Amino acid sequence: MSGSGPTLDCRGLPCPRPIIELARHLADVPVGDVLGVASDDPAARHDVPAWCRMRGQEYVGEETAPDGVPVLLVRRLS
Repeated sequence: MSGSGPTLDCRGLPCPRPIIELARHLADVPVGDVLGVASDDPAARHDVPAWCRMRGQEYVGEETAPDGVPVLLVRRLS
C-alpha cells in the first residue's frame, strides 16, 4: 500500500470502535505521516472523513488491503 505509514487493523470491530482506535493511535505517528485504518465496518467510510473534519486532520482517501478490506488513510496535521 502507498499510505506510507502504519495501519490499524480494525477488521471485525463495529462502529464506533474504528474511530476510537483512530483517536487513540493517531498521536503514535509523527505530524505529516499517514495512518491507515483497515475496517470492514461500512460506517467507517463515512465516520473517518467526518472525524477528520471535526478534529482538523486530513482524510487522504482510501486504498484496498490485499484481502479486499478498505483502508482509510488519515494524515496527522497536528
